[in-house]
Amino acid sequence: MRHHDTRWITRLLAASFLGTALLGTPAISAAEEEQGFLTPSKDELLMFWDEKELYVQTATRSEKPINQVAENMTVITAKDIEVMNANSVDEVLARVPGLFASFAYVDYASSAQLQIQGSEPRHVTVLLDGMPVNLLNSGGAVTNMIPLRIVERIEIIKGAASSAWGSGLGGVVNIITRSTGDNATPNGMFGGSWGEASSRNGEAELRGKNGPLGYYLYAGQQGSDGLVNSRSFQRSSIFGKVLLTPTRDLDITLSGSFSNPEMNDGDVPSKFINGLNKFDTSSLNSSFEFRATPELTVRGGLHLFNAKFDAFARVLQSAPAILSPGQLFKQNIYDEQTMGANLRATWNSGIQTLTVGAEGSHGTLDQTTNNGPFLQNYKGFIPTDPAHAKVDKWGIFANDTVEFGPLAVTPGIRLDHDSFFGVFISPSVGSTLELSEHTVARASVARGFTSPPLSYLGGGGQFYTANPNLKAEYGWSYQAGLESGVADLVNLKGTIFYHDTTNAIVVGSGTSANGDTISRLGYELEADTVPFYNLSLKAGHAYVHVKGDSLITSYAHKYFDNYSWLIGIKYDDRQSFSALLSGNYIYWDLDTDPNKGINSDKYTTFIWDLTATKKFQLDEQNKLETFFTVHNIFSGDRMTLTVYPNPGRWVEGGLRFRF
Repeated sequence: MRHHDTRWITRLLAASFLGTALLGTPAISAAEEEQGFLTPSKDELLMFWDEKELYVQTATRSEKPINQVAENMTVITAKDIEVMNANSVDEVLARVPGLFASFAYVDYASSAQLQIQGSEPRHVTVLLDGMPVNLLNSGGAVTNMIPLRIVERIEIIKGAASSAWGSGLGGVVNIITRSTGDNATPNGMFGGSWGEASSRNGEAELRGKNGPLGYYLYAGQQGSDGLVNSRSFQRSSIFGKVLLTPTRDLDITLSGSFSNPEMNDGDVPSKFINGLNKFDTSSLNSSFEFRATPELTVRGGLHLFNAKFDAFARVLQSAPAILSPGQLFKQNIYDEQTMGANLRATWNSGIQTLTVGAEGSHGTLDQTTNNGPFLQNYKGFIPTDPAHAKVDKWGIFANDTVEFGPLAVTPGIRLDHDSFFGVFISPSVGSTLELSEHTVARASVARGFTSPPLSYLGGGGQFYTANPNLKAEYGWSYQAGLESGVADLVNLKGTIFYHDTTNAIVVGSGTSANGDTISRLGYELEADTVPFYNLSLKAGHAYVHVKGDSLITSYAHKYFDNYSWLIGIKYDDRQSFSALLSGNYIYWDLDTDPNKGINSDKYTTFIWDLTATKKFQLDEQNKLETFFTVHNIFSGDRMTLTVYPNPGRWVEGGLRFRF
């Protein structure tokens, strides 16, 4: 598990880092002592509340201030991500209250299934600059294909978001990439990190502007030999974006990406097989924004998303005699493509923001199942012919935000058509009431749905029979919350929610069917303090009770509880040094049974991480950053299956040069 060739690097970084951090900490003056530790400066108060006054685009697909967003929304900025020194998008999302990231196994840059307030992963729509990246075969998204460095912000809507986005019963995660440059002199970054088990990350980015053409370019490579049981990960990624402004009223944006994460499940002797998952993705995304008048803005775009997923399992050397080590056990290949277009217009009259639009998409999926000699000879399973399925979707939508002084009301409606299940209508209404300068009450009611995964409808395979008669899962979502600043020192946010799902899909033995009714009831609590002497605290807690008419997928009973605790202690002088101690606890309510052996679980513990960053201003334009991270400080155990244990304490460090 431990690789000594990287220990000296991380220890050297840690030693230099702690020394410069101590030397760089400013002394407290007598005047500051008289002011008192519990009284933040005016600058700290101003910066804290300014950061709360965000404009977001995901709630209604047009920009609006977050204090007018009726939905339960969380925003993660690039600055938040930078302090974390995280390795993947999923690692960042796992720190959001109410968003439960379920890792099959925890390792370097591992992938997770995203669940919002007890939803299924297929209920969570994941967008990259507004382009859906959920897989047709499973309905979920693999977010470790997205390099974290290219992310400018992440906007998360918890609860049904179908009146704006269509399929999205559980919520929406919109990952927005970095903007292009605005200076003729290019600027950028290159750097790398190194950690145990040969974990490494090398990346570079460049942005600038040449006349009317702005650009942002990224290239990077991540990899690890695996922290536990020879698990491994590697990925090469490129991303590019150009912005053309031929006139002052027209912006044309084109972006493209390629990424190929390869994840090895590691050697699991008790299961006698090793899984290797290869994932190749590419995308093209174009958009325009035309400001026809000061009040009217027209936007539209085209996108193309390709994904090929190859899940390959081979027999281990430790297998019984009836199995031949090294042979293929089973292979599933999913090759899919989605292309789509959208057009929308926004009218802003000062007290009213009206958005209307339409969009459509066409998706195809080819699925192939190959069985190795063991399954063919002993089980009688022969390789299957490729299964082909396709789906066409279109939708029209409208929403309107109307201000009545401190009250803002947002009704919305959308009509969707799916070539499998027909028409669905998604109405919604929400309101916000600004009770004081830093106090906002929110409430919303929305009807949402999620389209069945295409492999459920028309894919099939050796071990699964498709059901083309599946209908959309749908239901109502009710939420209410209050966010308030207490004495301008602490920002508190509380939300209660209730979601019901009808026609819930039950994945049985060999096929899927509609029929279950599921309810999700719970609450979220969040608190973060204004920095005083550069130190701030953040805490979050979420609880959800899920109840179904019959056995719920992945659970052997009709109900379960999930809850989490999140804690963050941050020091940030906003100039040269920052540090973050974060703790994460999650309760899954699985059927813990010591008689289950290799399938038992162990997760009732806090996992603590510590990271710190030191910046050196080399000259007016160039800056050097060093960072050091200790993962799982106390080597806590948290796994849903003991055959996939999480790593204990491990360390990494790195350098970044900005120019």
